[in-house]
Amino acid sequence: MSKEKSIKTNAMRILDKKNVQYSVTTYDTSDGKIDGVSVAEKVNRNKEEVFKTLVTTSNSKNLYVFLIPVAEELDLKKSAKAVGEKSIEMLKSKDLLPLTGYIHGGCSPIGMKKEYKTIINESAKELNEIVFSAGKIGYQINIKMLELEKVLNFTYVDVIK
Repeated sequence: MSKEKSIKTNAMRILDKKNVQYSVTTYDTSDGKIDGVSVAEKVNRNKEEVFKTLVTTSNSKNLYVFLIPVAEELDLKKSAKAVGEKSIEMLKSKDLLPLTGYIHGGCSPIGMKKEYKTIINESAKELNEIVFSAGKIGYQINIKMLELEKVLNFTYVDVIK
């Protein structure tokens, strides 16, 4: 595992505990640009390989986690269908920390307070490795899909516009 600093996020600790192979890339946040496309550029990765973690909620108050490429937009209709709900909406930023343990811009699909149904956009099937937040702004996890399957229960579905 390569890392520039010895910071360990909850997601990294879980991956280490399960002996999952991954690496960490850090990036400079001093310019305030932490949107996904900027992060992809900063970590020198194709924007199709860098995924953002989005958390949604339904009328039944269930939470659902979606990983989609950073330049894409979540299709709420497709997403609701993928999780068997009539409709879903984005979780409000103020609810993110109490429900997941993560903040906006630093939300990892690994290590949330509870295990939520997780969907990864089907485009990830074609990739050997994806990149997503390590659970702290400025830190990204690079992980092979086969390794991610060891620690995260997810389904591939087309959920982007």
